[in-house]
Amino acid sequence: MQAAFKNVLYCTDLSQNSYIAFDYAAYLAKLTKADLHLLHVMEPLTDDAVFTFQTFVQDKKKRREILDLRVQKTRALLDERQDAFWAAQSAADQKIRAQVKSITVCESNPAEQILKSAEEHNCDLIVMGSHEGSIGHIFLGSVARKVLHRSQIPSLVVPLPDAG
Repeated sequence: MQAAFKNVLYCTDLSQNSYIAFDYAAYLAKLTKADLHLLHVMEPLTDDAVFTFQTFVQDKKKRREILDLRVQKTRALLDERQDAFWAAQSAADQKIRAQVKSITVCESNPAEQILKSAEEHNCDLIVMGSHEGSIGHIFLGSVARKVLHRSQIPSLVVPLPDAG
């Protein structure tokens, strides 16, 4: 029996491995004609960072502008990476880009937001990359572990290819 994916949530931390994971997400979307939803979640600033930020930037409006700029610059980086990814694809595979239905960049708890976004977009699959350990072993990051533990839908965690 073939899984019928209609909506795939691709989660990126903008690392090198997230590019590899997106290749899988795009391929699965191509095979199943599923819509793709892209998500990057920035972790909220720590209490110490917020205190320092408020100390040095006293104007509330200016602080809001700076925080908004943080999201805008991250979105621009995600857009740039998408452009590079699709430009490297064959003409036939570039058509898959039309299946990208949403791109979201937000500040939140990553695991919570991934699960929330999967529900909001009625996703059938979550795709994300894993992290590489300091001695070359592949292991799950805390976000992937939390998502896998709590997700009610299948989740694909793509490991880094062996560099050796």
